[in-house]
Amino acid sequence: MKQNIYDNPIFFEQYTALRDSGITANDFVEQPALKSLISSLEGKMVLDLGCGAGSFAKYCVENGASKVIAVDISKNMIEKARKENQHESINYLCSPIEEVELHNQSFDVIVSSLAIHYIEDYPKLIDRVISLLTENGEFVFSTEHPMVTARKEEISNWVKDSEGNKLHWALDHYQEEGKREGYWYIDGVVKYHRTISTLVNTLIEKGLVVERIIEPISIPGGVELRPKLINEERRPSFIVIKAKKN
Repeated sequence: MKQNIYDNPIFFEQYTALRDSGITANDFVEQPALKSLISSLEGKMVLDLGCGAGSFAKYCVENGASKVIAVDISKNMIEKARKENQHESINYLCSPIEEVELHNQSFDVIVSSLAIHYIEDYPKLIDRVISLLTENGEFVFSTEHPMVTARKEEISNWVKDSEGNKLHWALDHYQEEGKREGYWYIDGVVKYHRTISTLVNTLIEKGLVVERIIEPISIPGGVELRPKLINEERRPSFIVIKAKKN
């Protein structure tokens, strides 16, 4: 069974409160980077894998996309998306992104925001993405940075001095890919660690052309509103990759 933490009531309440605040790393770091890598949305067919509450799907249609199919495993998220970000050009589907049925459809742009680290079989997902992309179609995705997912222990990765000041980020188990399980609002949240080389080389081996990689820091003004984002300059939380199908 695919993991679905977003339908856990405790997780959903706390996660949505964070995202609805509008002052998160998603708002100031990950989303600006993701959006910057999309060449154009004008007249494009877009597939949003792991759409959450639909804010990115709504962004796409507001910036010219002709149609967006937005997919998420969470019933709670899809209900929230239909309530808050409904649009006649968006079709929300509740399904694991690896299993969504999209017969006889193809997309100019496929986007995935912070969902791929939940996927166990990365190569299989990339095969699926390629089969759904049009010629010259773009695949743009963000995932938690391998520096963040590498360690196995459920302890703070920041090494601190006696006064609690952050000295450096501790990195371990980097080359040992696979399942990581930890606490994020609830126990037992499963993510999958992959090295940067695996993330990139899988795309290349499958025939995609990797065009750009970003390890983003905050946009101007973000650190003032959320001071701990200054840590992105010491240790990136996210990596964002753009690849193209020729």
